[in-house]
Amino acid sequence: MKDYFFLAFNNLKRRKLRSWLTMIGIFIGIAAVVGLISLGQGLQGAIEKQFEQLGSDTIIITSKGMGPPGSAIGSLKLTSKDLEMIENIKGVQSASGYLIKQGQAIYKEEAGVGYAVGIKEIDFERRAEMQDLTMIDGRGLKDTDKFKVVVGYSHIYGDIWNNAMKIGSKIEMEGHEFEVIGVINKIGNPLDDGAIYVQKETLREILNVEDEESQIAVRISNGADPVEVAEDIERKLRKFRGEKEGQETFAIQTSEQLLESFSNIFGIVQAILVGIASISLLVGGVGIMNTMYTAVLERTKEIGVMKAIGAKNSNILMIFLFEAGLLGLVGGAIGIGIGVVLGKGTEYIALNILDTNLLEAVFPLPLIVGALLFSFFIGTLSGILPAMQAAKLRPAEALRYE
Repeated sequence: MKDYFFLAFNNLKRRKLRSWLTMIGIFIGIAAVVGLISLGQGLQGAIEKQFEQLGSDTIIITSKGMGPPGSAIGSLKLTSKDLEMIENIKGVQSASGYLIKQGQAIYKEEAGVGYAVGIKEIDFERRAEMQDLTMIDGRGLKDTDKFKVVVGYSHIYGDIWNNAMKIGSKIEMEGHEFEVIGVINKIGNPLDDGAIYVQKETLREILNVEDEESQIAVRISNGADPVEVAEDIERKLRKFRGEKEGQETFAIQTSEQLLESFSNIFGIVQAILVGIASISLLVGGVGIMNTMYTAVLERTKEIGVMKAIGAKNSNILMIFLFEAGLLGLVGGAIGIGIGVVLGKGTEYIALNILDTNLLEAVFPLPLIVGALLFSFFIGTLSGILPAMQAAKLRPAEALRYE
C-alpha cells in the first residue's frame, strides 16, 4: 500500500499543473458543501438555544391570518376574551397577550420600519423570564408608562439609526412622541433586537385598535403535560369561538413542536443548498475521470513495461485508483480549508455588519472527516473506468503503442 501511495504521488507530482486544474472542481464543491453545512448547523444550534430559553413548558397561540404578526383581520383575530378564557383552563399557570404591529418610527427626522410590541407590565416581566431578557440600561416598562418605550439592543447599539440614540431620547410613532426609558440585552434575532415595547393600552389607542391579541404565550403549571394542555386549550378555545374541528382560525403549538417544524423545514432547505453545491463535485469527478483517461493513454508503454516484468492487472488497477483517490483527497483537504475560511468570514460579516450572532460557523469533527472521505470516494469512483481500461491492456500491444 505504501508503494502504491508513493507511486501515485510521484506520478501526480510530475504533472503539477494538470493535477491542480483537475482538483479545482473538487475543492470548490467541498468548500461550498463544508461552508453551507457549517453555517447551517451553527444557525440551527443558535435557534435551538432560543427555543430552549422558551422552555418546554411554553405554548404559543396565534391567529391563522396571513402576513406579519398582528395582520389578522375580522374573525381571525384573537381577543382579550380568548386570553381570559385560556387563563382559566386547568394546567395553565399564566397566559400573556401581546399586541404586535408593524409600523413606522421616526427618530431625529429619520424614518425606520419595525415592530411595536404592546405589552402589560406583568407580561413584560414574564417575557423577560421566558426569553432571558435583561435590562442593560434604564428600566423596564410599567403600566403607568403611557408615552414611554423600551427598545431592543439594535436601536441604541446597532445600526438602525444614523443618529445615536440613548436613554431619554424621543422617538415618534403615529404622530405621538415617546421617551426611551430602557434597552434590552442583545438577543441575536434582528426582529427582537429591533423591537419597540410600548404599554399595550397606549398602542391600542394610537393605532385605534379596539380588542386584539396578536399572540398569546402560555406557561403551563409544574408537572403538567404540554401536549395535553395544548390539546385542552385547542378544544375549549374552538368551542368558545364557535368553530368546527379542522376549521379553526387559530394555531396552537408547544415550543417543542415549533422547534420540530423549524428543524424539518430547515433540513429541507439545507439539503437543497447542499445538493446545488454538490454539482461542483460532479463536475470535479468528471474532471478526474478525464485526467485519468489521458494518463492511461500517455503511459501506455509504461503500463506495458510493468506488465512485461510481472505486474498483475490488479497492480495496475490499484496504481490508477490510488492516483484518482489522491486527487480527490487533496482536493477535499484544500476545499475544507477554503470552506472554513468562507464560513468564518460569513460569521464575521453577520456579527459585525449585519449585527446578528445567528450565523455561527461550526466545524464538528464528523463534518471534516466526512468531507475528506467523501472527496476520496468521489475521486476513486471517477477513476474506476480509466483504471479498468489500463488494467486490461495487453503487454505486447502496450509496448508497440506509439
